[in-house]
Amino acid sequence: MKYAGRVAVATIAGVLSLAACGTDDNTGGTSAGTLPASAGGVGAGLSGTINAAGSSAQANAIAEWKKSFQGANPGANINYQPSGSGAGVQAFVSGTVAIAGSDSALNDEKGEPAAADARCKTGKAINLPMVTGPVAVVYNLSGVEELNLSSKTLSGIFNTTIKNWDDPAIKAENPNAKLPSTPIQAFHRSDESGTSDNFTKFLKATSDWPYDAAKAWPAEAKGLGAKGSDGISQAIKTTQGAISYVELSYAENSALQMAKIGNGAGEFVALTPESAGKTLEAAEVVGEGNDLKLKIDYATKAKGAYPIVLVTYEITCEKGLPADQVPLVKAFLTYTASDEGQQQLTQLGYAPLPKSMVTKVRTAVESIS
Repeated sequence: MKYAGRVAVATIAGVLSLAACGTDDNTGGTSAGTLPASAGGVGAGLSGTINAAGSSAQANAIAEWKKSFQGANPGANINYQPSGSGAGVQAFVSGTVAIAGSDSALNDEKGEPAAADARCKTGKAINLPMVTGPVAVVYNLSGVEELNLSSKTLSGIFNTTIKNWDDPAIKAENPNAKLPSTPIQAFHRSDESGTSDNFTKFLKATSDWPYDAAKAWPAEAKGLGAKGSDGISQAIKTTQGAISYVELSYAENSALQMAKIGNGAGEFVALTPESAGKTLEAAEVVGEGNDLKLKIDYATKAKGAYPIVLVTYEITCEKGLPADQVPLVKAFLTYTASDEGQQQLTQLGYAPLPKSMVTKVRTAVESIS
């Protein structure tokens, strides 16, 4: 990151520290000491610690953002624990973190919005889309360099009704591949995961997947479990005949084979930031006000669109955070939604948010007080 960019981040942080307000509750608070923005330079940033937790899908993005933000604000610390989306939401509701990272928006059926609003006390919790994490279907199958899979075939594989790699359904979609009779080892996330939620939403919307979409993998589907994105990546890398789902950044970092996935237009599409972006561009905002909860069309018929995408939300209070947390939360999210922050994502295996969505996110971040 260029020095000028760091100064800009520090200046933003300093200005926000003077303008912010909040409640008097100090639960999970930060050290409030700051230098005034007029001091200028890298040392003119905020100080203190913000605790955050949740999605492991965005862990690589958070690590890069932390490095840049903390470089501009040496007294600040963003403490992010990639504990999984479900655990992150629970930690936010309990008041132990100021930001929850979740690969799914707060779930109405589980009562999560009401519980999160109650935590915020004087305001509402808002879902802020921040990271586009395309979900790769990864596999380990010697001699098979390219693999096409439709949602119907994936449903059979992950419901363990398609048991071997030379099954007729897989052969029909890969007529030129030399598919072995190797047993399929289908791995899923053993912990509650927004990645599982989005993957099963895709299966539910586009195939005969018989189970409800959820962060917790359905026990009836069986298969093999591994914890976290790191655990999935390691399991695929070390298990012949394995298949699973994981974010693009982890697939690339572990050099895993990625399948082409069938979309609503009848194409088998390779996963790239560009092909994933075509699906996200068609997403609908279904939240109210500054709550930017999205509805993704997993059956998109857009040409060249890769259909399995997730959006990681940063969940925080629009109003009601402890007063000493507000400046640091607002400054950090201002940076993650900046042009520079979003541009960093491409190098890490993510896709930047569409420009129209970034504008809405910035407006919502400005509302935090």
